[in-house]
Amino acid sequence: MPELIVPPYKRDSDGKVLSITPQSAGWKYIGFEVYKLLQGETLQKQTNDQEVCIVILSGKLHISTKLEKWEHVGQRMDVFEKTPPYSIYVPNDDQFTIEALTDVEIAICSSPGKGTYPARLITPAQVGVEQRGADNISRQVHNILPEQASADHLLVVEVFTPEGNWSSYPPHKHDENNLPYESYLEETYYHKVNPNHGFILQRVYTDDLSLNEIMSVQNGEAVLVPKGYHPVAAPPGYESYYLNVMAGPVRTWKFQNSKEHEWVMEHKLSESREK
Repeated sequence: MPELIVPPYKRDSDGKVLSITPQSAGWKYIGFEVYKLLQGETLQKQTNDQEVCIVILSGKLHISTKLEKWEHVGQRMDVFEKTPPYSIYVPNDDQFTIEALTDVEIAICSSPGKGTYPARLITPAQVGVEQRGADNISRQVHNILPEQASADHLLVVEVFTPEGNWSSYPPHKHDENNLPYESYLEETYYHKVNPNHGFILQRVYTDDLSLNEIMSVQNGEAVLVPKGYHPVAAPPGYESYYLNVMAGPVRTWKFQNSKEHEWVMEHKLSESREK
């Protein structure tokens, strides 16, 4: 199994600073890239056999595909503004060209496409915002490309966890193709930390502990979740942001909580209702 932490690297000639491929991850469905473009730079890519969801993490840009064009796209200049992002869905057998109007950071989430849906802009107003959990397992969730939205395989969501809180909690997994109870989904986490010299903790583990990794993750690093449970903790003084990409043979998010720890959620919600 490959190392679960994927670090960023120095900008290449296209502005790419992080790359995950199915080959490098040792799985089948998810690709993930991060680009940092300077104002005035352009990026052009073919989607080939992949559908992609381009998430504008920060900055503003023009973007065009074979049939569509959107100008002055983008709003937040830092993910920790906590406003929903603009994103662009592009099907397989298409292409896109990006022109950076400011310095821009984008994430390109990819998975095998079937050509079912056309390119479209996903505006902040179309992103579902919800608060999950309670007390110190509460977090803010932005549903960018949820199960109810059109895509062939991709599921995309971003999560903000306050300092001192846990998220992806209670620990849950989705590594068995056992519908309707559980779906098999590969998953990546792209982490940001505020202030950015901090760290977060993430554990990835299975019931039998054949996989049991506890990781200190830095700003700008990604984590692979090939199987097992995968909770995240934000230390005091440091806010956590992560962008999740999930994909598998069936586009549905069905998970199983850890039997040891699922009581925590009901306990926290019950305490919250009593206050």
